[in-house]
Amino acid sequence: MTPLSGITVLDLTRVLSGPYCTMLLADMGARVIKVEQPGKGDDTRAWGPPFLQGESAYFLSINRNKESVTLDFKTPDGREILEQLVARADVLVENFRPGTLTKLGLDYSAVSARHPRLVYCSISGFGHTGPRAAEPGYDAVMQAEGGLMSITGAADGPPFRLGVAIADIVSGMFAAQGVTAALLARTTTGKGQNVDIAMLDSVAALLTYQAGIYFATGAPPARMGNRHPTIAPYETFAASDGEFVLAVGNDDQWRRFCAVAEVALEDRFATNRQRVTSYNELRPILDGRLRSHPRAHWIARLTAAGVPCGSVRDLGELFADPQMAARQMVASVDHSLTGPLRVLGTPLKLSDTPPSIRTAPPTLGQHTDAVLTGDLGLASDRVADLRAKGAI
Repeated sequence: MTPLSGITVLDLTRVLSGPYCTMLLADMGARVIKVEQPGKGDDTRAWGPPFLQGESAYFLSINRNKESVTLDFKTPDGREILEQLVARADVLVENFRPGTLTKLGLDYSAVSARHPRLVYCSISGFGHTGPRAAEPGYDAVMQAEGGLMSITGAADGPPFRLGVAIADIVSGMFAAQGVTAALLARTTTGKGQNVDIAMLDSVAALLTYQAGIYFATGAPPARMGNRHPTIAPYETFAASDGEFVLAVGNDDQWRRFCAVAEVALEDRFATNRQRVTSYNELRPILDGRLRSHPRAHWIARLTAAGVPCGSVRDLGELFADPQMAARQMVASVDHSLTGPLRVLGTPLKLSDTPPSIRTAPPTLGQHTDAVLTGDLGLASDRVADLRAKGAI
């Protein structure tokens, strides 16, 4: 049994934030029916290279455990099919620009009037309220507008966006959390509700202690490279053969670090506050000492002493780590075109009702006939007629 067994999710999303949300729900056992545009599908099906047997690696990374149904719900026939699917769903997730589905009578107020138990989740750039609600949302724009880029990068360099689409991903995470919370509430109230997730809100929510620093001082935090604004030493250092991260989180760890690195325990660096305020004097001392040996030397000795540290690794090194295998963070599924397909595992480890990775990402429209005939009871000739009309 999985946490969301018996829950059906109608997925009207595309690209990343919505598909990431529905993948999380699917991993937790929900049945996810992904509705895609006939002949084209999710935009990310065309994003690449790389492609595996014509399937986009990008699409494959975020659409496992789902069923694909091609449907043009702007046509009368397609709309009829969609209404039947909505009637059977527990959750609807969409990430259209606010107002798009209102024109089709598929916004939350219209759909919930017909299906009051439905949990309706919307993901958009700025949310469905406020003066900027109608603006589109893109990950890079949200990293910029949300303040994240202003604190990312070298102190004397330009702002950078993160190496992953964090605005999209965290919005999908918050959306999945909102959906599960709404489903839990429904067990008490008997009613569904609207889950309104804004990418700007989601990025702002990541700022945590950086926002706290701003609220306390009134000064926007500056870029500091890999430094931490309130802990030292807590950043990357160069060993003789590569970079590693040293994360000294308290004064006891500092004393243990000094013993291993044979650094003098000076009074001026005794406390974290002193190390932060005297950073410019501390850093050259540590640089000179840590460059004297390979990073494996430092990591072995510091780890044994209980001082947090780690190599700066690429993805090849990461996925070769036996810890990733032990934690089942790489899974394999059989794909009808690519054969065995490696995908990321789930980080959610539940002792009694664990998530699972059951099926490969679907090919475009792979489940259209099965859903229309099996779930909706349509005759095969009716399905053929819908396909001839371009409705599916």
